[in-house]
Amino acid sequence: MSSLKPFNKLPGLNTANILLVEFEEQFQQSLADALVEETAVTVNVRLAKSLPLPKENEESRPRIDLVVFIINLTSELSFQSAEASLKYLDPGFFLGKVCFMVTNARNASVPTERLDAVRKLAASLHCPLLFAEDQTPEGLANATERLLTILKVTAGLIPMATALYLSNLTRCTVPPDIDQPTFD
Repeated sequence: MSSLKPFNKLPGLNTANILLVEFEEQFQQSLADALVEETAVTVNVRLAKSLPLPKENEESRPRIDLVVFIINLTSELSFQSAEASLKYLDPGFFLGKVCFMVTNARNASVPTERLDAVRKLAASLHCPLLFAEDQTPEGLANATERLLTILKVTAGLIPMATALYLSNLTRCTVPPDIDQPTFD
């Protein structure tokens, strides 16, 4: 098993490649279907439950422009899988080519500590943290639109914009009071 490298292959013309990593694969397929419907550019979507990716088809695998970790907050395994998969990414991906997407953040049964842990993880890696509503078509459309915007920049399809610049604008920051106990 090898680590995934961002710059070991040449990009395709007017093509963007995205890797969606989700342990439970609930939101992943519907998001992939919505991303492929994009008509302005060719979007290739790869799906994985976790990293590392198998080594046997490494030669035929295209360059990955964006890695998205989809974390379902109602599942502790989802967060643990995403956290364990991070070590299989080359450090070059953390220069604007990784983002986290969180689902079920509005669910009342989600412990606040889990959301705080995801926020800390995204902030420590200087990655964007997106929230998505996976139960409604509007939520899926909004998530798709956000990911397409980031994907076009990371694939180099937007002139005068780089993934690192976008990452600095959209990265997650942790408020200073996140470690403080709550009194509610």
